[in-house]
Amino acid sequence: MSGFDSNPFADPSGSNPFGDPAAGGSATQQVIDEYNPFSRTTDATKKAPESAPRTALPPPQRPFIPPVSQPAIMQPTEAPPAYSAHPGQAVDTSDLQKRQEELERKAAELQRKEQDMRNMQYNNRQNNWPPLPKWCPVGPCFYQDISLDIPGEFQRIVRFLYYLWMFHAATLFLNILGGLAYFIADGGSSGGGVTFGLAILYFVLFTPCSFVCWFRPIYKAFSYDSSFSFMLFFFVFFCQFLVSMFEALGPKSSGFW
Repeated sequence: MSGFDSNPFADPSGSNPFGDPAAGGSATQQVIDEYNPFSRTTDATKKAPESAPRTALPPPQRPFIPPVSQPAIMQPTEAPPAYSAHPGQAVDTSDLQKRQEELERKAAELQRKEQDMRNMQYNNRQNNWPPLPKWCPVGPCFYQDISLDIPGEFQRIVRFLYYLWMFHAATLFLNILGGLAYFIADGGSSGGGVTFGLAILYFVLFTPCSFVCWFRPIYKAFSYDSSFSFMLFFFVFFCQFLVSMFEALGPKSSGFW
């Protein structure tokens, strides 16, 4: 039975009561000291300096700074030619002066219009046509200012029609002078008196009627953009054209010669 009680894995030194305990402990301590889980890394780090000899680092070098050089300056071999103004380079200031004067004139006109419109807000517009003297018992009947009432793009047309009316009135006045000359030369035997009397009647009748019936409608048409005034102007002006053609023919004893 003693053979079965013995432990084959037991420490042979532990079963010996007469053994040296220091010898067994030193062996165990030596095994523990020799075991190191990081032995491979440690050995590699220890052996690395032995396998790769240490080399000295080169000393630091200063950066290369190129020397500062002056820019190349070309020395002229010949003196530059004298500057002379070309005829095409001369600036014509006359055109600029004309434009400046035109702008100043337009600015003054606009300022005057603004002043007139500002005055119209507080004061009623006074009639200024026909331009009669102050001592005349009959005053002006209409207010007319083309530059103020008519838009700028239509002022030329209205002025042209106004000058056309003035030409018509001057023609009727010259017809009076012609009828007077015919009356004096004829002596009243061939209807010179009738021609002279009708010439005076036409001047007194047609001059104000033409102004009121076709010039004032076209003036109002452009001032207020009135379609009725346009229609009235075209109708009366067509009748005026037919009368003018009859006057140009000058039948006998018709008052035109």
